[in-house]
Amino acid sequence: MYGKAAICLSFVILFLISCSIYVGTVDLRSYFFPLLQSPAVPRSLCASARPLRVYMYDLPRRFHVGMLDRRSSSEGAAPVTAENFPPWPSNSGIKTQHSVEYWLMASLLYDGDGEEGREAVRVSDPETAEAFFVPFFSSLSFNTHGHNMTDPETEVDRRLQVELLEFLRKSEYYRRSGGRDHVIPMTHPNAFRFLRQELNASLLVVVDFGRYPRNMSSLSKDVVAPYVHVVDSFTDDDPLDPYESRDTLLFFRGNTIRKDQGRIRIKLAKILSGIDDVHYEKSAATPKNIIVSTEGMRSSKFCLHPAGDTPSSCRLFDAIVSHCVPVIVSDKIELPYEDEIDYTEFSIFFSMKEVLEPGYLVNELRRFPKDRWLEMWKRLKSVSHHFEFQYPPKKEDALNMLWRQVKHKLPGVQLALHRSRRLKVPDWWQRRR
Repeated sequence: MYGKAAICLSFVILFLISCSIYVGTVDLRSYFFPLLQSPAVPRSLCASARPLRVYMYDLPRRFHVGMLDRRSSSEGAAPVTAENFPPWPSNSGIKTQHSVEYWLMASLLYDGDGEEGREAVRVSDPETAEAFFVPFFSSLSFNTHGHNMTDPETEVDRRLQVELLEFLRKSEYYRRSGGRDHVIPMTHPNAFRFLRQELNASLLVVVDFGRYPRNMSSLSKDVVAPYVHVVDSFTDDDPLDPYESRDTLLFFRGNTIRKDQGRIRIKLAKILSGIDDVHYEKSAATPKNIIVSTEGMRSSKFCLHPAGDTPSSCRLFDAIVSHCVPVIVSDKIELPYEDEIDYTEFSIFFSMKEVLEPGYLVNELRRFPKDRWLEMWKRLKSVSHHFEFQYPPKKEDALNMLWRQVKHKLPGVQLALHRSRRLKVPDWWQRRR
């Protein structure tokens, strides 16, 4: 009896295997010939070889390069091209830190070297575009047209924002996606301050989220950009002993009176004063002081980056291109391209609570191993090109890194767009508790 049962069971097993092979659910090679299986392909964070197709709106010069030279009339001027695109002013000082919008526009105007090494190229036909770039220099508009809300010149900034919204709402491509696939730089904390909420669906390029409500800007939707560094890059940093060649242990030079989490700066001034190899100085960002800060960062082992009016500041990226190991004290900071770069490989992080304990920060830095510091210094040298804004753009520089970040966001844009087209009720995910 048992023999018959075993024979019947064998036939059943053979029958099930045959059916599975026929419908393609079992691959016997994976059981009997594992070496013939194709190796798993690791997921790469880098984009595909095909650049992002970007359509750039042709806005009047007053929205962008017209602000670079206010003495000349921009009305009726020829369209902006690579040939007539003005250089960024060399005397712009600290305003340079918010010039991401300028460099993004420049990268799309560049038409040399084909597509190799480029993460985004401009297309003339919006129907072929995967993303749309809005070349409004909102940060420069704030810096140019009055900082004070009561300044009469501020009305120019507000009017530009109103006109831009009117322009976008007439665009069939903006209406088609609700602005979701439109890339709009807003790197100054007060950029587009009057009508910012009207663009909360768009893909914003920001430096942090300090002045943005959660329903407007977030990591899931927007791109975090580095500030444009204002100190010169350290291009010949090759001493025999990099560690010993830097005499200062910890360096900070900048404004100490700040709002919000930036209040920690005045507290640190009291804690760090009077320590021989620590340089902590109140300073304004004048051209002369920028030169002094450049030398200070290049001669220091660690550069302190406390929070300012918002969680981030240009100082962090000045430290990176100076190959001075950043010491970051900002509990709410977000960092550029963090899905591709591990900042703990070249930066040290402390909580605000930790550094307010007298002696804690300096003692930790004094105990920091020299060989570990040298590893971080070498890593800084190898990643600093990712924070360079330049024209023409170069492979893996800040511009190409940012456009790749935009590409990373587009699948989420398409998901949101497709869901919005079929939902008949308000999005139930937004109402979940």
